[in-house]
Amino acid sequence: MGALRPANDGAPHMLAPVRPPSETANPLSDKRAKSGEVLESLLGDNVIGSEFATVHEVDQSERDGVERIEMTATTQTGETVPLTLLLPLVSLGAEQRTLPAILYCHAHGNDYANSRLELLEGRPSLHAPYGPDLTRAGFAVLSMDMPCFGARQQPGEQARGKAHLWRGTTLFGQMLHELVAGISLLSSHPRIDHNRIGALGFSMGSTHAYWLAALDERVKAAVALCSFGDLGTLLETGAHDGHGLYMTVPGLTERFSTGQIAGLAAPRALFIGAGMQDWSTPLDAFSKARAELELAYAEAPEQLAFHVEPDTGHEETPDMRAAALAFLEAHL
Repeated sequence: MGALRPANDGAPHMLAPVRPPSETANPLSDKRAKSGEVLESLLGDNVIGSEFATVHEVDQSERDGVERIEMTATTQTGETVPLTLLLPLVSLGAEQRTLPAILYCHAHGNDYANSRLELLEGRPSLHAPYGPDLTRAGFAVLSMDMPCFGARQQPGEQARGKAHLWRGTTLFGQMLHELVAGISLLSSHPRIDHNRIGALGFSMGSTHAYWLAALDERVKAAVALCSFGDLGTLLETGAHDGHGLYMTVPGLTERFSTGQIAGLAAPRALFIGAGMQDWSTPLDAFSKARAELELAYAEAPEQLAFHVEPDTGHEETPDMRAAALAFLEAHL
């Protein structure tokens, strides 16, 4: 199979918010960019790379009107990352049209065998696998194994997380850098419309999705499901202990709240799905994060949507799925 190269041939660059060249400067945008730079610095400045060094296609198949491409990427630090890309086989006349695309961020759930294949196989807490629904709606979809998961289970979360912290970096920063490399891959793909790229995830993937939107302006719409609580409030109540070591970012709550981080995505489209019986999103933590996020979107309230279910726990419901898909179709 052929080799795919990132747009700048693998040269590393920082994770701070990437602005479209056509964007005109304004004080609010500059303030958000500076906040993004501070946020990035907390992740650790020794984690290299928001593009993959190399990407190779290793397998290709077609089924039910969808092309599935299996790839292997190499990070700037030499790690191997398996990826799956789904491309709906659609055309307009004699020419194929470019597609909107979603970077799918898989969940944690203390199931380290879980991987990018959650996109096709689902998990108990999801209504159904997202891959078929997204491709039927006309989206290309990319997903990858995060560090500690799938084909990358070793070193494990504890070993990786501690090694990062001892070095002054973070596992969460590594995850985000690799996900941003996925955005770069989608942006450079000839079948993808680089102006119509979104991110979607559940649980750990939810946190990844809204952080990606906060840090990379190429993400035009994000859907974050079942993990959106104010971190400071979680610390006060002890509920933070339900989260994995991967989320540890030293000094984070002294500088930012959850609502402020997600608010860096404004005015781009953001959807938050939550159940009020969810251990990761208790009412007091959710309410604070929601209020701060709504304040960040005060000048573009139509770009922000919440789907809240009072009696739902840490799971996606059919209504939440329908609302998330409708949101993506409307904003991408």
